[in-house]
Amino acid sequence: MTRKFHIKKGDTVIVIAGESKGRQGRVLEVFRNKDRAIVEGVNLISKHTKPNADNPQGGIIKKEASVHISNLMLVDPKTGEPTRIGRKQGKDGKLVRYAKKSGEEIK
Repeated sequence: MTRKFHIKKGDTVIVIAGESKGRQGRVLEVFRNKDRAIVEGVNLISKHTKPNADNPQGGIIKKEASVHISNLMLVDPKTGEPTRIGRKQGKDGKLVRYAKKSGEEIK
């Protein structure tokens, strides 16, 4: 069974632990089975590639590697600081996520 995470694709997050600590970026992809996510501009690696149709020159490409979900925290839309997430019923009766620091609803 796949778990429900506090982070979704498109969220702005901050890295709270590891080599990229303090960096901020947008979540590009979430891997539920591995408990990891790829964040834009965070945890860059050098990948050596052969020449191919996408990259006719070949060479070394900088690429984002995945970061463990536990090392990421959502950025509060109001204050811009890291915050925890809560879930509550919205006006339309659906569950919505909200920032615990400011109470702001997360879109």
